[in-house]
Amino acid sequence: MLLVGLSISSGYSQNLEEYLNRALENNPEIAKFELQYQIASEKVNEVNVVPNTEFGVGYFVSEPETRTGAQRFKVSAKQMLPWFGTITSRETYMNSLADAKYEDVVIAKRQLMVSVAQSYFRLYANKAKQSILLKNIDLLETYETMALTFVEVGKASAVDVLKLQMRKNDMQQLIEVLQQQYVSEQTTFNKLLNKDKDEEINVVSELFIPSEEVDVNTEDLKVHPELIKYDKLFQSVEQSELLNQKESSPMIGFGLDYINVEKRPDMTFSDNGKDIVMPMVSLSIPIFNNRYKSVSKQNEFQQQQINYQKQERLNVLETRLDQAINERHAARISFDTQSKNLKQANNAEDILIKNYETGTIDFNDLLDIQELQFKFEVNQIEAVKAYYVQSTIINYLTNRHE
Repeated sequence: MLLVGLSISSGYSQNLEEYLNRALENNPEIAKFELQYQIASEKVNEVNVVPNTEFGVGYFVSEPETRTGAQRFKVSAKQMLPWFGTITSRETYMNSLADAKYEDVVIAKRQLMVSVAQSYFRLYANKAKQSILLKNIDLLETYETMALTFVEVGKASAVDVLKLQMRKNDMQQLIEVLQQQYVSEQTTFNKLLNKDKDEEINVVSELFIPSEEVDVNTEDLKVHPELIKYDKLFQSVEQSELLNQKESSPMIGFGLDYINVEKRPDMTFSDNGKDIVMPMVSLSIPIFNNRYKSVSKQNEFQQQQINYQKQERLNVLETRLDQAINERHAARISFDTQSKNLKQANNAEDILIKNYETGTIDFNDLLDIQELQFKFEVNQIEAVKAYYVQSTIINYLTNRHE
């Protein structure tokens, strides 16, 4: 199981894992890939056959006369058999194709888990921002009460009150926008689990970036299923070539002809009317057929192509991994910076609030500080979300169980 809740409390981490398991069980795309694999596996039985047995019946319209009597009709049977080991080679080839198809199932499952986890963290960020907005609205209402008190004693103007109210209106608008975005993301999340789009989702209320960074072993990338698939495709081409060599061998046929002979009238001798039975052996040799040489050349080109495709994909995955590691580190730096800024903004707020006792509070400064606090808190949430989103990419690429 690809766990992505690095620092989620155990209850919510378990909750996310339950969502991941449900997605793997119910997602129609996973079911599609699993059926494709089953179809590929069933094809092994399809090739475990020999050519059809040939039967023939002939009636002599003009009966040829022989010494022992006239021939009436003929019955024949013939069975061609592929060269030794050809059927086994076919089965091995189809198994190799099924093995490559299985990697599509593995890849699809890991990609689905990334999509579910990233959607989950976007839902977390949305909820966290709504909580901050509600907290700031409560704070603005407190400031508004203070401003009204100052207006009554002539130490503040009605403009200060209006600024606070406008600021509160802006935040209420942001909440409503976030609520609509949450509904949209909720639909995305539920459909990944193949659930009703309105089903409620239990999202963790708070996330922290872990204090220690987990080392990433880039060597794990080399056994990624996207690369293993190319190895299995290469092996399937090898098996295809072995099968091609087998099919270029002769085919052996065994048959039997039976001819019915009518007795000659008014004659008596030992073989009178004796039927004819003729066993036959045949050999089918592809003398004038360049098909097999062409297939061998195509297989050689395919193997070269697969090697290039694998190297190209490895380069892409290495780039993605390096970007994810750097962006996750950048998210940690951003979080630490926002934490320092928020602490300083809180100190500035405390100083301004203390001035309330002396009647010298400046509501413009207070609004500026409150806006900075909101900005820093939102940036913190974005940094946490970015950290976990990049972690899901790292986990996908290295198959880490964090």
